[in-house]
Amino acid sequence: MNRALIIGLTAALAALPVPARAQTAKDSVTAVVNEFFRAMTARDTAAFSRTLMPDGIAYIAASRGDSTIVGRQPFEESIRMIGTTPDTYVERMWNPTVLVHGPIAVLWTPYDIHRNGKFGHCGVDAFTLVRSRTGWKIATIAYTVEPTGCAPSPLGPLR
Repeated sequence: MNRALIIGLTAALAALPVPARAQTAKDSVTAVVNEFFRAMTARDTAAFSRTLMPDGIAYIAASRGDSTIVGRQPFEESIRMIGTTPDTYVERMWNPTVLVHGPIAVLWTPYDIHRNGKFGHCGVDAFTLVRSRTGWKIATIAYTVEPTGCAPSPLGPLR
């Protein structure tokens, strides 16, 4: 083959766009949870609401000494709290495990949360999501609140 032809073909192939990796269902589920955290930090109730099923519930298992107190909070109450709190919350997750089967998904992850720049607690979040016509929505959240005994976050200190 002609050397100029080979160089020309190589250059033409190199100029072709490389297709981006298609977003998987697991990526989409993780993106919704990340948007939930972003909206919470920004106190953006509209964006926060878009990540949630309207009739969803959060279950909280808080460690208090030797016992655990379990509470529940409808998402509408969470939305109201996000919109009225003067505090800034930053929640960070790492190493999420995401399971998807058709229109349902679960994201389980360790997390830490900071209030006004100060460490608050750590724990585990378990999100259940349902795929709606408009995308993945969080249907339930169950999480632990562990104020002590937290291993250092692999994300390092809050910046």
